[in-house]
Amino acid sequence: MESLTLEEQSESQIIIAVPNEIFQEILTRIPVKSLLQFRSVSKPWLSLIADPLFTKLHLNRSAVNHRAALFITAFDTSTHKHHLLSAAPDGGSVTHLITLRDAPLLQRNTLVAEHLHGLILFTCGNEYVENYFAVVINPSTRSVYKIPGVTSLPKYTYRSVNMCYMFGFDESRNEHKVLIIMMLGFKTFPPMRPSSIEFMIFSLSDYSWRTIDATLPIDISVLQLYIGTKSSVCVNSVIHVMLHGQNDILAFDLRTEKFEIIKFPDDALNSEHSTFYNHKGKNTSKLNQPSIMKVNGLLGVLCHDRVVETNEMHLWILQDYDNRFWIRETITFPKSWVELDGPFPSGSVYRDKIMFSPKRLSRIMMGASVYDLKTGRFEPVKFFLAHQPLRSKNVQFNTVTSYLESIVPLPLNVSTTS
Repeated sequence: MESLTLEEQSESQIIIAVPNEIFQEILTRIPVKSLLQFRSVSKPWLSLIADPLFTKLHLNRSAVNHRAALFITAFDTSTHKHHLLSAAPDGGSVTHLITLRDAPLLQRNTLVAEHLHGLILFTCGNEYVENYFAVVINPSTRSVYKIPGVTSLPKYTYRSVNMCYMFGFDESRNEHKVLIIMMLGFKTFPPMRPSSIEFMIFSLSDYSWRTIDATLPIDISVLQLYIGTKSSVCVNSVIHVMLHGQNDILAFDLRTEKFEIIKFPDDALNSEHSTFYNHKGKNTSKLNQPSIMKVNGLLGVLCHDRVVETNEMHLWILQDYDNRFWIRETITFPKSWVELDGPFPSGSVYRDKIMFSPKRLSRIMMGASVYDLKTGRFEPVKFFLAHQPLRSKNVQFNTVTSYLESIVPLPLNVSTTS
């Protein structure tokens, strides 16, 4: 066994003197920033804080104490850089976390960010597989890990392969996973359906890909997924994704690696495929496809097909997952949805709070509206742009999602500027 210095032996004796349960209870209440500093105290402290069990306990404590923050992405159309930001849920100064600077494939602002157990999957791309990019981020530690590309692509040209990344957490294994659905022989003209499909899983425990043998519960000839990135929601170790053109949810269980279909309530069916309306003198169309989201840890579906006419959106929440029992919440806007520039939910902020799309208020200020499910009211939230590059008129603010503080480790393989 490697010998310890006198200082390290002293620190070990302190840890031994205090019962391990009490010592862990104390440290799980410490913010991530302090824990990162504590790791350098000694090898015993480093070993304790790096222990996967401690990581899990600390994350659970963050959830209990509501140690949530906002993860915000900003895209500069002139430099093609993505700035990753953090802020308090109730507003204030925006903290710059990371600028991705060696990601040439991120030269677009189409993206999806999903938080699960302290980590965020950040993806962007289009219908061509060479333009896909996915990174996993721990905003608390500012660690970024780029998911390696799928090296075993079948013998198809790039332009006939479409991929969707979906983030999941397997609670039975305490493991983050990324599911990829690869649609092969994809056509770029109607009907936009694949000729075959393959499924792969990337594990963040051993950082490797593997192909899985799974069967879809629907005929491939009617399968339609949105081109490019795909929003998904993971609840109870099950990844959920909307099927385009249908009011059905495709669910993939990470424990059994099997698919199933979850049906909507009949009352949630769309009345029209799209809505046309006039906004600021211009004819505008809105697709009425429902969107999937997570609300208070539950699966939710937002239906907005009648928002132009009624000024209301309906949020269906799967209250009882096993018995498929849905409840409906009605979100009523304080004035015309069209006059408000057509806001949509950007993400669930924290308990009973839903944040709507952010927008720039001035050169130094960004704003958003937060809807409180308990009171049924909208509350304005303002964010001060302290980081100078964010004040450029070319910067667009996109994704806003909440995340919990965590010390979940990630290897570093992306060059960033902090």
